[in-house]
Amino acid sequence: MRAILCGYYGKGNGGDEALLASLLQMLPDDVTPIVLSGNPVETNRRYGVAVRDRMNAFAVLETLRTADALIWGGGSLIQDTTSLASPFYYAGLMGLAQQMGLKTVAWAQGIGPLKREITRKISQPCFARCTGVSVRDKGSATLLADWEIPFTLAPDPVWALENSPVSGLWDLPAPRVAVCLRSHPTLTPARLSILTQALVDFQKATRTLILLLPFQASQDLAIAQSLHEALPKRSRILSLEDPRKLKGVFRGVEMAIGMRYHSLIMAASEECRCFALSYDPKVSQLMDELEMPGYLLSELPDDPYLISKTWIDHYANGDALSPDRIKFIVDRSLFHREVLRTALLQSQ
Repeated sequence: MRAILCGYYGKGNGGDEALLASLLQMLPDDVTPIVLSGNPVETNRRYGVAVRDRMNAFAVLETLRTADALIWGGGSLIQDTTSLASPFYYAGLMGLAQQMGLKTVAWAQGIGPLKREITRKISQPCFARCTGVSVRDKGSATLLADWEIPFTLAPDPVWALENSPVSGLWDLPAPRVAVCLRSHPTLTPARLSILTQALVDFQKATRTLILLLPFQASQDLAIAQSLHEALPKRSRILSLEDPRKLKGVFRGVEMAIGMRYHSLIMAASEECRCFALSYDPKVSQLMDELEMPGYLLSELPDDPYLISKTWIDHYANGDALSPDRIKFIVDRSLFHREVLRTALLQSQ
């Protein structure tokens, strides 16, 4: 069976690359993947799979004609907050695949927010006609339940992603704390300044090495460089494009301070203490589900001392998830694998 994997791949986003790596890891052995990517050469090099340019309409159509299935490969693909074009692209592709008779799977979806009536109208029938649907959060589950569409709810598949060792990590001074911030309207210059001062104070008190992890260079690297300038001898920027290595970093750190959803999942899954800075409902939901401490960025305290004191207390006294809790979550995340097997291999 030939299956097209469609997602925000080849765009330099560590979270979406982690979803692709997890999907490839969970695909049944007798399914041959063809990935639609924004960077076909790099995707082929990293994963060793067949790749097509996602923006080459002729190549995508030809691939659909010879494929047996199309998989929406996880994450916040169907939402109209950051881009109105996104739901039209993915729903259009899914609708075309369904008209051509392909099996279609909406896998590990984080649906919404869907603020516009038009995006809800184009999204609902696509999900309704899918051979299988899995979602990663309760908000998405509630939406599908309202639409009376069957689904499987399971933790994000990146919980089960296999990590890879990071060369030189263990040679760096210890203890280490990972920090992952991203550009976002909620992270105003004033709030970034407050967080920077808090991080300087935290580092002085804990004598830790701060590892700055840009998950998407176009959005995160400038902030990482700014933080590094404030801590020139007490921080390192680690630019890692392989999501398995990104996850591997958290095996060698004591604590993670993160905005990005998948940075927190990777850290928590590697028994790392986590402190969240939420800019998005998906991060807030994760905080609630894991009882993870953190701040809503929109309600960030104005006092850097208060923030650093909170971080220091969590560093000294906070708890990571227990191995048993992690195993429970990882085992449940594998339900996404069962959805793939059932949807793709039934009636073959």
